[in-house]
Order: sequence, then structure tokens, then C-alpha cells
Amino acid sequence: MGRSKASARANRRRGEVEAVIGGERRILCLTLGALAELETAFAADTLADLATRFSGGRLKAADLVRILGAGLRGGGNLFTDEDVMTLDIEGGVAAAVEVVTALMAAAFGTPDEGAAPHRP
Repeated sequence: MGRSKASARANRRRGEVEAVIGGERRILCLTLGALAELETAFAADTLADLATRFSGGRLKAADLVRILGAGLRGGGNLFTDEDVMTLDIEGGVAAAVEVVTALMAAAFGTPDEGAAPHRP
């Protein structure tokens, strides 16, 4: 099981999102490395292709695992996707979808509760 970097608070201006995962408050962020990981995982040629894939709102459970895993790693948490599959997310699947939505909004520039837009 991975380790976490839970002592810091999420900085929305840097695209960070907080969630209680595995019983601990964790920071998630879709860094450039995390986005590159997702491009490879989803066979997207560009960031625009990746954004288009997610904009439809039709995500599979496996998609949630990949995005949460990339976001956790981008936030400094040492979890594999296999670890993510076993972790409890406070609020269940609905909360997982909300976290992924917030990560996408931060990464692709959709304003979210006062967060500064981020454009790749």
C-alpha cells in the first residue's frame, strides 16, 4: 500500500484537490506528469483529445481509478492504480466522481469555486 503526503493543505490555485481516501485527507493534482500518464493510459494523442474524452461525463469505474491514481501520484501520494482500487473514498462513488470532476476542472481551465483557471 502506498504512502501519503497529508500534512499540507490543497492549494486550489495550483490545481490541487483534497479528498478523504483510505481514511486520510489526501491531496490530488493532475501535474504535467500525471496528464502524460493519462494520455498514455487512454491512448490520447493530445491534451485536447484527453479533455474531449472526459468532457462527455461518461466515465467507467476503471477511468475513475486511473484518474484518481494519477491525481494521487501528482499530489505526492505513492499509490498504484491497484492500491486505489482497494481504498475507501469518503462519500463513495459519488464523491469519487466529484473529485475527478474537480481535478479535470483544475487541469483544463474550468473555473471552480474561485480557483484560478489552469490551461495546459
